[in-house]
Amino acid sequence: MADAREEFIRSLPKAELHVHIEGTLEPEMMFELAARNGVDLPYGDVAEVRAAYSFDDLQSFLDIYYEGASVLQLTQDFDDLMSAYLQRAHADGVRRAEIFFDPQTHTERGIGFDVFMAGFLAAIERAQRELGISAALIMCFLRHLPVDAAADTLELALPHREHLLGVGLDSSEVGHPPEPYAPVFRRAAELGLRRVAHAGEEGPPAYVAGALDALGAERIDHGVRAESDDALIARLADSSIPLTVCPLSNLALGGVERLEEHNLKRLMDRGVMVTVNSDDPAYFGGYLLDNYVRTARALDLTSDDLATLARNSIEASFATDDERARWLAELDAISA
Repeated sequence: MADAREEFIRSLPKAELHVHIEGTLEPEMMFELAARNGVDLPYGDVAEVRAAYSFDDLQSFLDIYYEGASVLQLTQDFDDLMSAYLQRAHADGVRRAEIFFDPQTHTERGIGFDVFMAGFLAAIERAQRELGISAALIMCFLRHLPVDAAADTLELALPHREHLLGVGLDSSEVGHPPEPYAPVFRRAAELGLRRVAHAGEEGPPAYVAGALDALGAERIDHGVRAESDDALIARLADSSIPLTVCPLSNLALGGVERLEEHNLKRLMDRGVMVTVNSDDPAYFGGYLLDNYVRTARALDLTSDDLATLARNSIEASFATDDERARWLAELDAISA
């Protein structure tokens, strides 16, 4: 049974700014789609899949993540995946979702933009109409692949430009600094796309600075390792550059040994615009509400802290001014 704090968190209008749609693929759906598409999985059942979700680091997770994505083949598969996430997000009090997808994970398997974009957009339109949730797509480049592949992917996406909110940079961070992707992000800026980037999850603070300086990133995804660089923290705080922090992801991948050790509250106390997000919730044991609730318990967050996190998420979103004003007014009424 939900306690009062959980219900308060659920009631807060929130934006989710860091969620990978491929990372919302629950084991049950994985098996369902594998059967639909004749894909052989290296797991006997759902329990065996969940047992595999014990990760040592980011790469050990990514190995299973890309394997799971192999079941996504038809437009209906991508529609089902997006629809399931948006229904869950709506139940968690999400008003706005800015959702990452990895086109290269699919194009490298011979599945084109027309296939996955049609599925994503059908589910988003339906959720907006039926649930009132606002959603948009951010296309991420896989940084473990050559920069030329990212540039080619951006060009492939041009027929779908009107349906893209922005671009991001994700996948294996260590050893893949952001600077080489500067030309791709400049091209994205010319196209009017918003820019975000994963940095400071496992990589050093210099990767966060590089994402800001070389890529023109408007938000930093993760960013928790920026804490060790006082000048960088001051820059993030003074410039109100949002961090899309994912506490349960950091716990699952060994960024912290215990959630009580997470630096989310310390970053807030230093004036950084922190937001809470779920990252890859099917793999890390929790969607947005779970991340809020478990982090609130572990760090003893107050109602004011929680309202601030929700406010940050709305203000850090790329939604329209009118949408943000409406959700902030709703938040003010709840948290007053």
